[in-house]
Amino acid sequence: MYAIWRKWLFRLDPETAHEWTIRSLQAMQSVPAFLAAVERRMCVMDDRLAVRCWNRIFPNPVGLAAGFDKHAGVYPALAAFGFGSIEVGTLTPRPQPGNPKPRLFRLPEDEAIINRMGFNNSGIEHAARSFVSLPRPAIPIGINLGKNKEIPNEKAANDYRIGLRTLYRYGDYFVINISSPNTQGLRDLQQVNALDRLLAEVMAEKRQLQKETGEERPILLKVAPDMPLEMLSDMVRIGLQHRINGFIATNTTLTREGLKNAHAGETGGLSGKPLRRKSTEFIRHIYRETEGSVPIIGVGGIFTGEDAYEKIRAGARLVQVYTGMIYRGPGIAREINQTLIRVLERDGLNSIEAAVGADV
Repeated sequence: MYAIWRKWLFRLDPETAHEWTIRSLQAMQSVPAFLAAVERRMCVMDDRLAVRCWNRIFPNPVGLAAGFDKHAGVYPALAAFGFGSIEVGTLTPRPQPGNPKPRLFRLPEDEAIINRMGFNNSGIEHAARSFVSLPRPAIPIGINLGKNKEIPNEKAANDYRIGLRTLYRYGDYFVINISSPNTQGLRDLQQVNALDRLLAEVMAEKRQLQKETGEERPILLKVAPDMPLEMLSDMVRIGLQHRINGFIATNTTLTREGLKNAHAGETGGLSGKPLRRKSTEFIRHIYRETEGSVPIIGVGGIFTGEDAYEKIRAGARLVQVYTGMIYRGPGIAREINQTLIRVLERDGLNSIEAAVGADV
């Protein structure tokens, strides 16, 4: 059925299609009975898929990456499609419109997307109101945090601290996003000295909030794929020194090798199938560097259950999709989870956790 819908959606401008989809999800979650029916149809319930991470239970390892629910407004509807977690954002302290349009491009021949959205979102206060008013799904919700465009890097830590403090009670985990290529200079925060200062302040804020609330919220670092492995090793080392709770590998890429579509020259971050191998390489490297001591969320080019399994065996405890859902439809989590069950049986494993890092 999605193949039919996709033909219609792909006739629309990509951002218009996304806005239409968001409105449809808002309408869907306003009818609880309909939402429950979708959940019964789409969720794959099997204890072998459950992942225990940061003292939380993820019913399956397949999450939806940040960038889809930018304003934290439709995560209840998205949860009904069988995802094991939803990550909202990227959220910034103050609302911002993002970069000028057009800023989102499909590359169907490459099964890829280029975006230069620029952290367009309604701000953390709007998100906080959504978390209060919307029903809470029975899956973990991650919150991806960024800085506002006009804030210089030397003051960036304050934006991440504001986001963490304002939304601390609502997130099951938080992501420090310094790896998007669509905010000028943001990736400079990945440099060792800048990262060291940033994480010192963010993790101090986390410790204070943990003391005040009695609740621990994991902090993850999302890394870019466009760096030498030596630099990635430095980032991992700094992260471990500050007791970061995990890594997400990876964000979108600026590389364009082998693309066929006419939009290949557009500026912005590339996601989808062309990123699959690179992100898996980064997952494997982080797993080796950390000796599996902290969880990794693998994202980049996941379209099938075999793609997800590849990343899990490379060291990812959880995985996320985004572009794959655009091309394969909202049933992608169900399809991936069904495949994961089959490959576990094929390989004689009794749980998906037993496969983590098996190829490293």
